[in-house]
Amino acid sequence: MSAVLYQRSVPVRREVDLLVAGGGPAGVAAAVTAARLGAKVFLLEGQSAFGGMGTSGGLPFFCRPTDGKNFLSAGFGEEVYNRLWESGGAGPGMVRNEHPEEIGGFIYNPEVLKRIYDELAERAGVDFLLNTSLIDVTVESGTVTHAVCAAKSGIFAIAARIFVDATGDGDLAVMAGAEYEKGDAESRMQPGTLFSFWSGIDWSRVKIWRDGARMAEAIEKNFFTVPDISLPGILHTRSDCGWGNVGHAFDLDGTDEASITRALVDCRRRLPEYEAYYRNFVPGCEKAALQLTAPVLGVRETRRITGEYVLNVEDFKRQAVFDDEIGRYAYPVDLHSPRPCRERKADDSFQTLRYRNPGESYGIPFRCLLPRTLENVLVAGRCVSTDRYMHGSLRVQPGCHITGQAARAAGGLGRPSYTAAAQKNKTLRDIAIPELQRTLRKLGAFLPNFKERD
Repeated sequence: MSAVLYQRSVPVRREVDLLVAGGGPAGVAAAVTAARLGAKVFLLEGQSAFGGMGTSGGLPFFCRPTDGKNFLSAGFGEEVYNRLWESGGAGPGMVRNEHPEEIGGFIYNPEVLKRIYDELAERAGVDFLLNTSLIDVTVESGTVTHAVCAAKSGIFAIAARIFVDATGDGDLAVMAGAEYEKGDAESRMQPGTLFSFWSGIDWSRVKIWRDGARMAEAIEKNFFTVPDISLPGILHTRSDCGWGNVGHAFDLDGTDEASITRALVDCRRRLPEYEAYYRNFVPGCEKAALQLTAPVLGVRETRRITGEYVLNVEDFKRQAVFDDEIGRYAYPVDLHSPRPCRERKADDSFQTLRYRNPGESYGIPFRCLLPRTLENVLVAGRCVSTDRYMHGSLRVQPGCHITGQAARAAGGLGRPSYTAAAQKNKTLRDIAIPELQRTLRKLGAFLPNFKERD
């Protein structure tokens, strides 16, 4: 492969305390309340709206934010939850569950969530740009100094003291030289999905939204180019409409634009096969019509940045408690098979490990947010330091709110904190954990194991 040397000076358009790369649930959580804590924040997002997979990706579904007793994504996540319900933007029929034990996963209107995130960022005083991509960073001895961005006006740089990688794929951290893992032992990752919008469904006759009971028969009749018994299904939104989590993009690498391109084209080609399946096999869906697909491919798994601690499946099993805990979570380990399966096995399940009793949860240590080889970078959201099993639990939106909230608290304890850190040459590893936990508690975070010390 030939190469070309491309070198140029680019303007530094902003100098801020905190730069957040990625405006998904973790990035917005990190940016908004870091600004509320007094930090000068810049947030960049490559798509035309905040929210990531839950808006641009086309899956408007919050996996449950509770452990059956406690609201785990409390603080920023609960604020978003409340705003969705108060604005009439959540749930079929918009009937609100008032008690934590009743709050399971819920659907919402993605246009409402887009506006909520816009308003939160604007009111907090976050400086942000949409349709702006991170393309590189400059690094000096493990310390990131600038993020290089590209937008319609050209290439420019942002200088910051602290950087939060909320890209989902760990792009900023990897550009800076962070270690990472990707996929299973054979580098296979969960398949993606091109989410879709449907109409013409008589929901009174659809038994369950994951109605794949006759998938095996459809596979035998060669309805599908890629025979795959897995079918998450179509979520009922309003009236005769629904959002489709149907079809898998196998052998997808969400960090490779060529792989993403192939998956988008292939998924669009295969979605009419699912339309035919629903019309022919699922009662109530005889007139089901595919209306549109999301502008962004749904990606479940890519890089996991290696941090000071790797949260692992044994932590899930033992309901781990950590001294540097920044939150707790309880969503099941949700892994989609990396290969298509023609027949359903007895143990075939997306959720391979789950808690059985209300109140059970695992702790998330602050060390999972600290890339091992970088001094002034925090990771938040899908790319935090976990093994593959825990990634399957923590990757969903409430989990991203929790880690994003912690990243912005650590990176935005207030402007005096930045000055003191700069004067003393301190890094993020020098943050006093009790002070961080105290700040998180004031912000509403669920930290039952934090005890005030005299």
